[in-house]
Amino acid sequence: MRAIQIHEFGDTSNLKLEEVDTPVPQRGEVLIRTEACGINPIDWKTCAGGGAAPFIGELPFIPGWEFAGTVEEVGEGVSGYGRGDKVFGMIRFPERAGCYAEYIAAPAAEIAKRGDDLDSVTAAGIATAGLTAWQALFDKGSLQAGQRVLILGAAGGVGHLAVQLANWAGAEVYGTASGRNHSFLRSLGAHKLYDYHLDDVTQVLSDVDLIIDAVGGDTAINALPCLKPGGVMVTLPSVTKDQVIAAGDEIGHAVLPIRCEANADQLAELATLHREGKLRVALAEALPLEQVAEAFRLSQEGHVRGKLVLTL
Repeated sequence: MRAIQIHEFGDTSNLKLEEVDTPVPQRGEVLIRTEACGINPIDWKTCAGGGAAPFIGELPFIPGWEFAGTVEEVGEGVSGYGRGDKVFGMIRFPERAGCYAEYIAAPAAEIAKRGDDLDSVTAAGIATAGLTAWQALFDKGSLQAGQRVLILGAAGGVGHLAVQLANWAGAEVYGTASGRNHSFLRSLGAHKLYDYHLDDVTQVLSDVDLIIDAVGGDTAINALPCLKPGGVMVTLPSVTKDQVIAAGDEIGHAVLPIRCEANADQLAELATLHREGKLRVALAEALPLEQVAEAFRLSQEGHVRGKLVLTL
């Protein structure tokens, strides 16, 4: 099969499209013919030697943790799946999963079925960002109906899904984004938006119950005063989490880091919300697998609205 591999950590010149052996599904696994795979910042950070690199082991390494495809073969001990089933998921994170490939051996317990309404390109963009948004809002943030939530980086892959999930949960949703993305985010359910180029949110927003920080660094630190006493920030970027947590401690606000975890039940819930028209994925661009370096470049620029996806 064809797959993207790296033989050393570094820049995008290390991304090679190569012929490798097709995996064989082990007990508890299904073999999936990949139709699309999602691009996430953790992918290029890991390939550069950061991110999840400590969990990868020896190189070469096939990147990617997020995919959509069709079941080709079912391993021993697997029930509920058969050849031809349409599926999607985020698997094995932070250990190697090998999703930038034509075939994937995936743990059946970490994937979910998708209906005809959820095409492979859309499904490939929903798993990691959707699970991250869900777990940040509800598992870590304990968001309740009627609460006020501020989403930093609301137009990004995680952010635009967090806006919709928070609105679905009955929260009052605020967000920061470039002005060009405000009408888009209002269409997703955001109640009030601030242009990070122009607005200091601490001057216009207070008594927030929960902040979802998809930006990190000084942006997160500067937004901490928006929290009410007892409010919580959930910070997503791992590279700045320690400094954001320390800044929260200094002024008495809890900051919680998060590592997205595979969860088949939550994937199924996301698929249901999509089918019911309550959750939609904004696709920034779909590029063929061999253009992975260009996809990484776009992601690294940090101005993507929605999700980037590779197609096979």
